[in-house]
Amino acid sequence: MDSATVVPPYVAKPLELLPFRAVMLSPTRVGDPASARALARPYRDVAARLIQWIERGDATADTAPALYLHEYTSGGLTVRGLVGALRMSERADALADRAVWPHEAIHPEQAGELADRMLQMDLNPAPILLVHHGRQELRDLVDEVARTDPDWRYLDRTGQRQRLWAVRDEKAVARIAELVAESRCLLADGHHRYAAYLRLQEEHPGTAWDAGLAMLVDQDDTPLFLGAIHRTLPDVGLDVLVQATRAAGAQVTAQSRQHALGALDSTHLVLTDGGTWYAVAPDRLDREAAVSWLHDHVLPRLPERPGRLEHHHTVEEALAATSPAAPAVLLPSPDFDQVRALVESGGLLPEKATSFQPKPSIGVIMRPVSGG
Repeated sequence: MDSATVVPPYVAKPLELLPFRAVMLSPTRVGDPASARALARPYRDVAARLIQWIERGDATADTAPALYLHEYTSGGLTVRGLVGALRMSERADALADRAVWPHEAIHPEQAGELADRMLQMDLNPAPILLVHHGRQELRDLVDEVARTDPDWRYLDRTGQRQRLWAVRDEKAVARIAELVAESRCLLADGHHRYAAYLRLQEEHPGTAWDAGLAMLVDQDDTPLFLGAIHRTLPDVGLDVLVQATRAAGAQVTAQSRQHALGALDSTHLVLTDGGTWYAVAPDRLDREAAVSWLHDHVLPRLPERPGRLEHHHTVEEALAATSPAAPAVLLPSPDFDQVRALVESGGLLPEKATSFQPKPSIGVIMRPVSGG
C-alpha cells in the first residue's frame, strides 16, 4: 500500500492574507466541466487562454487588488471565508510558531507535479481551505461586509449560489490583518497544493510565488461539515478483517444491516461485505480518531498488508463498491476539535482521513501569480 509519509513544512506566524487582483470565470463557466478541461493541459497555454476569455467576456479580471469575502451555498449549507494570498515565505520551528497545520502527510511527487502545473499556468487556480476559530471582532467585521451589496452574485452551473465582496478599504484590510495574525489554522483541503506552494516559494524566493491562494473559514461562524472517508479493501476477506479487528482489542458484534448502520457513531465502526454486518467498538476512541485506530492497529494485523485501499466519501458510495472480494470499513465522522487537538500535539491523521464539505466550485476566484 503506497502511503503518504512526508509532512510539508509549517508556515510561521503571523498568518498573513495579502490583497491580490482576482480573475473570476463568468457565471456560465463556473462549474462547467469544459472550463475545468480548459484549465488543464497544455498548462503553458492557460495564462494566454485566460486573457482570451477576459477579452471575450468569459472571465473577469478585477480592477485592483483586494481581499475577498466569498460566501457560497451548496446543499443547504452556507460557508463564507476571507480569500487572500497566503504568505508562505517564513517557516516555523516551534509548535507555538505554526500558523498553518496540515493534518495529513503528502506524496512529494504529486506536490511536485502540481507545482510544475501552477508554474506553467502562472496561476493559483483554486484556494486551499484553512479553518480556524476566529475572534468575535473578526466575525463582526465579516458580518458588516456581508450586510452590504455583494460585488458579484450568481448561481453557478453546479447549483452553488455564489456571493463575493471585494474588501479594499485600507483600514478594514489592516484590521483584518491584525485579527488573523495569531490564528492557528487547520489545513482542511488542499494538502498537496499547499506543499506545491511551499516548493514554488523555495524555488522562486522574493517573487509573487512567496504567496499562495487561500480561503480562511471560521468554524464558529459558518462551519464546514466534517465527514468521514470510508474504505473498501480489495482482496481482503471479511473473516480475516474481523480477526485482525478483534486482535486489535475491539469488541466485534454481528448485527443486522439496520442495527450495524445505526451503531455507526463516534464510538463505533462497521465492517461488511454487503451480506454480513459487524459493529466494531474499539477501546481507544477516546484517545484517537477511528481512522487512525484502523490504520495503526487493524491493518498491520492483517496477514498481508492490503495492496491498495479504495476511498469513498459517502456510505452509499462505499456500499456500492462492497463485495465479498472487497469488504468495507465504514467510519464515523471525526470531530473538528479532536482533529485539531491531535494535530497541535504533533500528530497526523492517515491520508484521506477527513472530508471537509462543501468545497467551492472551481473558477469562482483565481489568482494570476504575475499579477497577484
